[in-house]
Amino acid sequence: MFEAGVTAADPEAALRAALAARPLAPVTGRREIVAVGKAARAMARAALAVLGPAPALIVTNRENAVPLDGAQVLAAGHPVPDADGAQASEAVLARAAALGAQDELLVLVSGGGSALLPAPAPGLSLDDKAEVTRLLLAAGADITEMNLVRQQLSRIKGGGLARAAAPARVTALILSDVVGDDLRVIASGPTVAPIGTRSEARARLQARGLWDRVPQSVRAHLAADDDPPPPPEADNRLIGSNAQSLAAMAHAAPGARRSTAPLIGDVAAAAKRVLDESGPGVTLFGGETTVNVTGPGRGGRNQELALRVALAAEARGIAGPWVFLSGGTDGRDGPTDAAGGLVDDTTLARMRAAGVDPEAMLARNDSYAALVASGDLLMTGATGTNVADLQVMIRPGT
Repeated sequence: MFEAGVTAADPEAALRAALAARPLAPVTGRREIVAVGKAARAMARAALAVLGPAPALIVTNRENAVPLDGAQVLAAGHPVPDADGAQASEAVLARAAALGAQDELLVLVSGGGSALLPAPAPGLSLDDKAEVTRLLLAAGADITEMNLVRQQLSRIKGGGLARAAAPARVTALILSDVVGDDLRVIASGPTVAPIGTRSEARARLQARGLWDRVPQSVRAHLAADDDPPPPPEADNRLIGSNAQSLAAMAHAAPGARRSTAPLIGDVAAAAKRVLDESGPGVTLFGGETTVNVTGPGRGGRNQELALRVALAAEARGIAGPWVFLSGGTDGRDGPTDAAGGLVDDTTLARMRAAGVDPEAMLARNDSYAALVASGDLLMTGATGTNVADLQVMIRPGT
């Protein structure tokens, strides 16, 4: 079922279908392609196959940075921005700025693009932006909150790329990794208006207790009131999403139930929801939870969710056999090589037999090591796509 959901988010198939249903308008000048995100290479390959040769620049995470004929492929850091991403950002901005009124910039956007293209605003450094990202991740900020802040610190995010390309026509084909598919949030919206203003970003950092912890240069930048002008209007098209993958999972499991609401918010509350909403048979979930990291361990939101479901099922006395999977569709959960966790009613017994205390590991946010001990990591490798997370709970019954 999980594999069916990932396959449904195949970026090449989605892009081909989108261009077949609604072809691009002819361009009298030249067309440049910029692809950014974890699915950037696959989307660029499909675009070049459909549209023919065109100058193409791909910026993706290192796991997916495989050479592609007819394109320049650049690898950058994710989830924390790095110097390679900063250099890639300058290359993207330079291509956009070189376009004229008769030209078109075709932007292929997928999840991960926000971290991959760090273009610090004037007066800020890459280290400043990386520190803000680290603080927000550790505080459990969701993707909308993260990008509200990051847009205000960037020359690309929040419509910055569309501004750089003006007066050229800008078309964006977007594969969503965001629950609800808010185009302003996906990859921090390089071709759409920002989520909010500097004052709103400042308020979110203050509400999280992070204002005094971010670099002084960031505080000075956000304290200014000279927000950039709205970006020129672009043709933004959504071509794939978490909801479409959930539909494919349901098709692969006739009779399965789908949760009525996305699985979002605090991972502990999400684990409770999984057990509350799953009855006999198969129940499907999709979304993106958050983890407030307080311990020194290693893991990701899917691994921690899987461990929490196992512990909550034991506490409730839920009889087996049952099995629960939580995985990131990109194949990478947090700063680990796992996609998530695949646990069952015997998981905790295997952990304890290996000398591992699951409660203590959870307190350390060390779900990766706990699932290694029980043999319950979900390992897929990089998938080349990203439409957030998918979950499956199977319990006794029909």
